[in-house]
Amino acid sequence: MNPLGLLLAAAGAFSVCGAVCDWDWFINSRKARFWVAILGRNGARGFYAILGVALIIFGVLMAMGIIESTRR
Repeated sequence: MNPLGLLLAAAGAFSVCGAVCDWDWFINSRKARFWVAILGRNGARGFYAILGVALIIFGVLMAMGIIESTRR
């Protein structure tokens, strides 16, 4: 089991939780302000939810060994 995959899945779960729970400190962070300015608050929440789901999928696939890590 690849620990990097588990880390990616955890980061994805954090991103989904931040978007779904509408955490002010998550959406108002310096790095998220760019997406809020472009997409609006709800659009940025959707973006972070989709990003989180993608990270979870890639993390699980990497942890299971279906996707190989280039790190050696």
